[in-house]
Amino acid sequence: MNQDNSTEGVADGAPDDLIPFTIDLTFEEARRRAEVVTALGPAWDPVAALRGEDEAYALLYSGLDAEQQRTYDMLVAAGVLPGDGPGRAAAH
Repeated sequence: MNQDNSTEGVADGAPDDLIPFTIDLTFEEARRRAEVVTALGPAWDPVAALRGEDEAYALLYSGLDAEQQRTYDMLVAAGVLPGDGPGRAAAH
């Protein structure tokens, strides 16, 4: 078995033929966000969109019977479903 430990053609453990590749993800993320806002158009109202989401969420969990309400409350307490507070998000 031939164990050649020479470092010929290798700098810092990397072969000579590799070319470094870098990409600025900050720039790409800013470009992506700008494209999303452009696609939404000038008529997009984020406050109205959030209000609509809140109304849909309230409607989704309205009219529960007693057993469904207990299950809902248990899931909120466990952090599986978000509660009614601001910044509503599940804990998991």
